[in-house]
Amino acid sequence: MSRGKILVVEDDKNIRTGLLDALESEGYEPVGASNGRQGLSLFGQDKFDLVLLDIMMPEVSGYDVCRELRKRGATLPILMLTAKGEEIDKVVGLELGADDYITKPFGVRELLARVAAALRRSRGTNAPAKNHLPDEFDIGPARVNRKKFEVTLNRKVQSLTARELKLLEVFASHPDEVLSRDDLLNAAWGVDYLGTTRTLDQHVAQLRKKIESDPDDPRVIVTVHGVGYRFRPAKPKA
Repeated sequence: MSRGKILVVEDDKNIRTGLLDALESEGYEPVGASNGRQGLSLFGQDKFDLVLLDIMMPEVSGYDVCRELRKRGATLPILMLTAKGEEIDKVVGLELGADDYITKPFGVRELLARVAAALRRSRGTNAPAKNHLPDEFDIGPARVNRKKFEVTLNRKVQSLTARELKLLEVFASHPDEVLSRDDLLNAAWGVDYLGTTRTLDQHVAQLRKKIESDPDDPRVIVTVHGVGYRFRPAKPKA
């Protein structure tokens, strides 16, 4: 039985072949695409559990593919493969809805561990929620719709990734509590997450753009320096 169907979008033939072989040897059902355009076409023809996506591809880049998949409403994990280490590249990817990065060159064991962890987290996200939040809830001035993966602020509707929604659920379930970065990573990414707390900080920065009236002066999700973050709910009107 397949452990999951994975779309691998990578224009380097040698890397793509190595990825397909490694995934298949671990019981996954990988499907390869040699460019972004082909990747989008294959995605529209089948159901996948995860996408491995190279960033630097000609014509249709990994950024373009990621943007289009999220635009289509896809909530599956997207792991980006990149040889670039600049912070701005990661920020751009996260803004577009990527879940995590794997930097080239990477070891096969690291890749397989990240894929397995991402799939566990994704499947866990689809489990019945234990936080008893309603299908719609307020977080600051914004309104979150859990079923539609959307947030509305000042009548502007924006989509949420599965990871962003999970973070908002965690914050909303723990109003006024100081949550450490490790607490948030364990709750939203899982205890077996292999990345760094910087990924969390980048996700929070993107969330603020969607739920804060002034993202540069956050009043809803505030930073607790040296610890993590706190969701500050609106005070009830007198």
